[in-house]
Amino acid sequence: MPAGRLSRRGGVDYWPGFVDALTTLLLSIVFLLSIFMLGQFFLAREISGRDTVLERLNRQISELTDLLALERSNRRKVEEDLAGVRSTLQASVGERDRLQAELSAGVGAGARAEAAQTALDAERAATQRAQSTVDLLNSQIAAMRRQLAALEDALAASESRDRESQARIADLGTRLNVALAQRVQELARYRSDFFGRLRQILGQRSDIRIVGDRFVFQSEVLFAPGQAVLRPEAEPELARIATAVQDLARDIPPDIPWILRVDGHTDARPIASSTFPSNWALSAARAISVVQALVARGIPPQRLAATGFGEFQPLELGTGDDAYARNRRIELKLTER
Repeated sequence: MPAGRLSRRGGVDYWPGFVDALTTLLLSIVFLLSIFMLGQFFLAREISGRDTVLERLNRQISELTDLLALERSNRRKVEEDLAGVRSTLQASVGERDRLQAELSAGVGAGARAEAAQTALDAERAATQRAQSTVDLLNSQIAAMRRQLAALEDALAASESRDRESQARIADLGTRLNVALAQRVQELARYRSDFFGRLRQILGQRSDIRIVGDRFVFQSEVLFAPGQAVLRPEAEPELARIATAVQDLARDIPPDIPWILRVDGHTDARPIASSTFPSNWALSAARAISVVQALVARGIPPQRLAATGFGEFQPLELGTGDDAYARNRRIELKLTER
């Protein structure tokens, strides 16, 4: 379209060129916002799975830390018991030595010597029991030290795995953002090609236009008022659209999960009939009719989606006939599944 044209007064009218430039700017802004929102969605979904792994690793680290603290507490208690036994043993050894000295020196007469011998034997037995207890406690301490060493090794390994997981997640997020941006750019290129083909096919009609990243048909082009059955005169338009979609499908790589979404919209005036109890039902039925017509013309059903929005996504908020007419529409949007 030329950047300007002659007005009725003979001057140059730059308004159409300004409108084209403004439309291009708005499409660019919407496209960038779409990239950002899609990136955030897929990144959040991928990171949520990695958060589960991190949570499990953190739980294991917490359990190992609790076990390590418990083993250290038990070791301190055993060491305290050992110190008490050793003190008792030392006292017993001292008492034994004293009695042995008395016995050797022949202090007292026979009965006293016999009593001393009996006491000495008792002290020897107590000393042996204490020594056995000391040996057992030393063995327990050695086992606890081995357990503590194993727990510390396990804790260190778990912390190392945690750090590695964090690094992998960060790297995955970076690679995911790059891959997602590439996919979005690819799909945007094919969307631009698709819109260009539709413009060529449908021509410059006032009742078919582009709004953001969607191709918009006024409902009256396809349907009679309050109906969801396609008009006979809508058949050629849908046939041309189906041809454009088939041409596009051959160009898009198979690994891009694209769909053509068909959205039905109504105006704000309520409808209530036996066929359509609400505007929502009417908008959904119209979207389904368009999808079925495209499927009948060879478009794979898995590449199509029908959505009804009722009166809840208006293009204009006014209540006049012009606003109502603009809000009654069918939108085509090429997007990811």
